Amino acid sequence: MHENFQSIILQSTGATSFSETGVIQDLWSGYGKIIRIQLENASAQSAVIKHVHWPDIKNHPRGWNSDLGHQRKLKSYQVETTWYQQYSKTSQARLPHCYAFERQDDEVLMVLEDLDPAGFPLRKSSLQWHEIEAVLAWLAKFHASYLGQDPKGLWEVGTYWHLETRPQELAALADQRLKEAAPAINEKLNSCHFKTLVHGDAKLANFCFAQDGAVAGLDFQYVGGGCGMKDVAYFMGSCLNEKDCERLESKILDSYFEKLQGALPQKNQDLESEWRSLYRAAWADFHRFLKGWSPGHWKINSYSERLIAEVIKNL
Repeated sequence: MHENFQSIILQSTGATSFSETGVIQDLWSGYGKIIRIQLENASAQSAVIKHVHWPDIKNHPRGWNSDLGHQRKLKSYQVETTWYQQYSKTSQARLPHCYAFERQDDEVLMVLEDLDPAGFPLRKSSLQWHEIEAVLAWLAKFHASYLGQDPKGLWEVGTYWHLETRPQELAALADQRLKEAAPAINEKLNSCHFKTLVHGDAKLANFCFAQDGAVAGLDFQYVGGGCGMKDVAYFMGSCLNEKDCERLESKILDSYFEKLQGALPQKNQDLESEWRSLYRAAWADFHRFLKGWSPGHWKINSYSERLIAEVIKNL
């Protein structure tokens, strides 16, 4: 780590020294690490460091190594620092405070609040209904915070799977009907009247839970403009099996929109009507990427296939 980065950590946290206590996780494809540090003589006992370093050899776990993929990752870290600098403070939804960030040569440093001592120490691999509702409430608050926001400096179209950035996966897609329909599905989502900022990677692993049921979100590399249904559909697919996705679909949407309406300055029935009609298109859009990227993925199931067929039929 650059000496400059070490100075920034000390200055931004007010610590006299710090020590690494463990690696939380390696970043995707070898682009660095997220580590926890212990702070000495600071108001906070610890902080989380996201230290990004471009790898010399790009090593994607599924073999998708390309300059396009590398450039997408580089932009994602630029987007995340822009997010914390310009947008994060107006979020109604709980997320980590950013003490500082710095870009230097082929490295990026982010000094973030440690959510564990802040009251969100729990990570979940599966959820009960009340926990699903808590994440839906987080998404509703997030989307309400940025309704109509211009995503300047972020992704123009949020999410890591949107069509423009995934030509290789589209070319590899064996489902010819879905391949042909992909531009129309993409256009349907992108041309919606009501847009917000979407989290863009709202999987279960990116949420931290408190003992009292509160939720905090993290990882803002793919924040950008779009329809909030992208986050809702992607989240549900990350934490529910096929039967529950189908069984709970109406309940999920009812819960989300109840919370969204409560987070808006005033109720907006037109927004709700438009976004409800786009839930299945958002589901189909993600599965277009997934079927090209990893055709044998466990998330590809009969429920998804039925939704895709219905969306294509109704285009």
